Amino acid sequence: MHQSRGVPRWWPARVYYGWAMVVTLGITATVSYGVLSYAFAVFITPMGTELGWSKAEITGAFSVAQLVAGVTAVPLGRWVDRHGARGVMTAGSLLAAALLVCWARVQSLAFFYLVWVLFGVASAAVLYEPAFAVIATWFRRDRGRALTALTFIGGFASVVFVPLATLLVGRFGWREALLWLAAIYAVFTIVPHALVLRARPADLGLEPDGRGASALDGGSSPLVEAHERQVPNTGVAARDAIRSRAFRWLTVAFALSALTTTAVSVHLVPLLLERGYEAGFAGAAMGVLGLMALPGRLVFTPLGGRWPRTAVTALIFALSAVAIGVLLAGHNAISVWVFVLLFGAGFGAITPARAALLAETFGVMSYGEISGVLALVLSVARAAAPVGASVLHEASRVLPVAGYDAVLVVLIVFAIGSTAAVIAGRSA
Repeated sequence: MHQSRGVPRWWPARVYYGWAMVVTLGITATVSYGVLSYAFAVFITPMGTELGWSKAEITGAFSVAQLVAGVTAVPLGRWVDRHGARGVMTAGSLLAAALLVCWARVQSLAFFYLVWVLFGVASAAVLYEPAFAVIATWFRRDRGRALTALTFIGGFASVVFVPLATLLVGRFGWREALLWLAAIYAVFTIVPHALVLRARPADLGLEPDGRGASALDGGSSPLVEAHERQVPNTGVAARDAIRSRAFRWLTVAFALSALTTTAVSVHLVPLLLERGYEAGFAGAAMGVLGLMALPGRLVFTPLGGRWPRTAVTALIFALSAVAIGVLLAGHNAISVWVFVLLFGAGFGAITPARAALLAETFGVMSYGEISGVLALVLSVARAAAPVGASVLHEASRVLPVAGYDAVLVVLIVFAIGSTAAVIAGRSA
């Protein structure tokens, strides 16, 4: 096979160039999520000690960034649809690296919040939403495999960067640690985004999945192939998609899921402490919950290429409901670990399932904008979940089911609602 026009000479001619972007985006997602999201928790205590700020004041900036990221995702998604992700992700990487340096210099709370408002813009440009738009454009039959590879690599973000940030803070202090992270971030994101990303396969004389059958294709089910014939690669215009009943149901499904997963992620440790478990046990459970996302992605994401993806997504949501039910009913260590295994596996598969389901339902023509609108709704849900769960926990004292048990009951309802809504979206 001769090398197609526009494909960099360093890339093997026999391998579809889309996989170069999958690996690149997997690495940059690991660094971006690791530095801009997971490492944040490491800086809360040392910043509070030095600057005299409360945890609420510090974490409030992070919540503001999530909301800004959701709002920014819509115009950035529109830009990605028209021009590709290369410019957006490169500029976002430059901005994030500069903001890490600014963060290291903060003295006032107002400046800290300004930095994190801009971090919200940078996050919308470098995290999964634009990366998923690249996958949706460059892959069709192999989309499930590409999403599995991307999110599996990205799943190591917390495993790598929480210990790394902890080490850097302990050795150099939190300000110098941020400068080290800024340097690491710049090297591993700016150059890869600028050099590797391309807008569309046609720009390089290629077709989605490569010329002819994909080198990594293992076939797909007749139901999936029929669905791909019904939804052409050009897809649905953003305005029509957003107004459709299918989009509304999918928005309900993933918003309820975001409320559920965020509330669990934030409150699992205090829940276990309230039940009398030791802090070490609670921390270990939370750590394993994150690790279980990796096998969950390996199992459920490829399964969407064999079975209808709506059914697989509904199964993931239903698994979350079962897992929370186990945690509610069982007040012993075994039930905790069963919950961790089940919920962690489903939690890891939700993000790639959302990306694939949007692409299969609406095509790729306006994928970035459609995904951006959904991201905006999800950002509100994620911002509301921790506070909402806290309020319910306190207010439930007058209810028959009190404390975190009341929270778990509501989360089971949300998970069941997600399951029903995603099925309704398929039939809409």
